[in-house]
Amino acid sequence: MSTTEQVTLVDGDDRPLGTMEKLQAHVEGRLHRAFSVFVFDRAGRLLLQRRSAGKYHSGGLWSNTCCGHPRPGEPVTEAASRRLFEEMGFRTALHPIFRFVYRAELDSAMVEHELDHVLVGSFEERPSPEPAEVDAWKWMELDLLREAVAREPQAFTAWLRILLSDAGHVRALAQASGRV
Repeated sequence: MSTTEQVTLVDGDDRPLGTMEKLQAHVEGRLHRAFSVFVFDRAGRLLLQRRSAGKYHSGGLWSNTCCGHPRPGEPVTEAASRRLFEEMGFRTALHPIFRFVYRAELDSAMVEHELDHVLVGSFEERPSPEPAEVDAWKWMELDLLREAVAREPQAFTAWLRILLSDAGHVRALAQASGRV
């Protein structure tokens, strides 16, 4: 992780308030803009990734297809497309479906406090993940994923657990999985 990467600090309505170094924003728990990508196949299965054990937080945990932060001034959809290619090695059209704010205490004394834009896309081939970012990947149906998270929550990232605990968010993802 670059120690000079910047994130955009925002208020609860996603209005920019300035920028801050990414690691510092996570140490201080400052609200900043982020995105989460959920890519589905034609069968409606979600492409999951297991974050590389070397990540600065949440290493070795299963998560949605891709996550990240737009660079200051970078549109969210462009940032999500860029990061999807950097992490998973493919490109696909992404469509925003909702956003939400969450706060979660993480390992290494980090705090995720993010206004998270959720985007969806579709893909039918094998991804080519970057090993420094992703240790493993698999396809999983949303219902089975929710059951797995309930059985073994510590195996999944905090933001994925939070998102999947909201029935409205799950409905939106399920509906989007059939449209992408």
